[in-house]
Amino acid sequence: MGLRTRIAEELKATVHGGDLKLERYEGPAGDPGLLGIVPGDPAWRVHGHPTGMLIGGFAALMLQSLHPLAMAGVDQHSDFRSDPVGRLIGTARFVTTTTFGSAPAAHEAIALVRRIHTRVRGTAPDGRSYRADDPELLTWVHIAEVRCFLAGYQTYAPQRLRLTPAECDAYYRQVAPVAETLGAEKVPRNAQEVERYLDRIRPQLRATRAASDSVRSPGLRPDRT
Repeated sequence: MGLRTRIAEELKATVHGGDLKLERYEGPAGDPGLLGIVPGDPAWRVHGHPTGMLIGGFAALMLQSLHPLAMAGVDQHSDFRSDPVGRLIGTARFVTTTTFGSAPAAHEAIALVRRIHTRVRGTAPDGRSYRADDPELLTWVHIAEVRCFLAGYQTYAPQRLRLTPAECDAYYRQVAPVAETLGAEKVPRNAQEVERYLDRIRPQLRATRAASDSVRSPGLRPDRT
């Protein structure tokens, strides 16, 4: 086993908590999964790249924290302070199952998240109410994730394997059904739409106290021992 392969295997074990549960990726012959992708498709390549996904995952958590309502839900309904990496592991399992898993496994994972979302609601420090199943918040979480996943891949994949502009558009189109099945609406489906969405939502973003706490968390700091 070469060095790159060993590093990739270690990253997979770390991100998945050492429990890949490969049966989630088995299905009847001809089952295309939720996304209907095959090896070589942009979503397959991006989500199958361990380093890009790991770094992109950390970046996504930090970007998501800048939305006051999304961060209020995390702050009030999760244990990110005591187990910050647990959030990353949960996200990694969900993304891997919905990308590479059988259609039943993907729908089961999405149904579980939707059940959890019905219980995540409350009032943010600024007095606004929030709920995790709000279509607008679901769109934000999705775009923050996939924008960072793609950036991670484009940074760490070998130059010859990086996506072309057309393939980047295909990537956003291929992953949109996950967000839509979760309940997101008006999901951007190409790079131009994603950048326009981010420009439009940028005035709503700010570093709240909870967001700063999440970034300072020892589990997310690169200099932790």
